[in-house]
Amino acid sequence: MVTPLYAGLIALLFLSLSYRVVQARRSQKVSVGDGGDKLVLKAMRTQANCAEYAPIGLLLLLMAELQGMPIWLLHVFGAMLLAGRGLHAHGFGSTPQKVPARIWGMYLTLAMIGVTALANIGRALF
Repeated sequence: MVTPLYAGLIALLFLSLSYRVVQARRSQKVSVGDGGDKLVLKAMRTQANCAEYAPIGLLLLLMAELQGMPIWLLHVFGAMLLAGRGLHAHGFGSTPQKVPARIWGMYLTLAMIGVTALANIGRALF
């Protein structure tokens, strides 16, 4: 199986982003929420963005795998999702933001989600 590899790697990325939220809250002495602090808010949104996009990408990857997509193609799509989420987190979470990394991260993520969604639909219908 291919999907567990990318699920595990993205989970590690998510843990890293979660750690950054904890660090930001500690450094700014914020117990709950963002406390109106921009640094904490940025860390929280970086983590939340991963949490918003990664699950649908992983679910689509798993469905494609269960429908028999070739392993090499699963790795292409898994790598796109992982790279996309990593690039976006790096670009968005940096101060100042690294806009090209953020943009490419979203391109990779959205392309992976769009293509695997269409592949799953096509395979289910035909």
